[in-house]
Amino acid sequence: MKKILIAAALFGTLSLFAQEPKNQENQLKPEQRVELQVKKMTLDLDLNEKQQKDLKKLLTDQSKKREEARTKIEATKTEGKKPTADERFALRSKMLDEQIAFKAEMKKILNEKQMEKWEENKEDRRAHRMEQKRQHHKSRK
Repeated sequence: MKKILIAAALFGTLSLFAQEPKNQENQLKPEQRVELQVKKMTLDLDLNEKQQKDLKKLLTDQSKKREEARTKIEATKTEGKKPTADERFALRSKMLDEQIAFKAEMKKILNEKQMEKWEENKEDRRAHRMEQKRQHHKSRK
């Protein structure tokens, strides 16, 4: 079960474009979260209208996939079933395939300079999350 949760968390990282804190995020509808993500990326990457439209569609599709996966994981969790090693592998493999596809779509939407900045921002967010995780673990000891 722990590995499924880890896989779900990794799957969720696809959409971490400087999202609102969790308590505020849960109060927003998925469409609202996507709209805010697009606006933040527009400001940060100087997106044109076509890029905004394409990005909104991509993020909306991704949001739906993530919600479906979350629902499936929660259903498995409530049934008390633990996934087999093959099921965990399949879940992780699917998640990575979706990340690869997402990145390929982003490359189609963004120009080279924007893509470079998006990658830098993604790495900064990852480092920030890791630091928060470390601080959380220190505070629990």
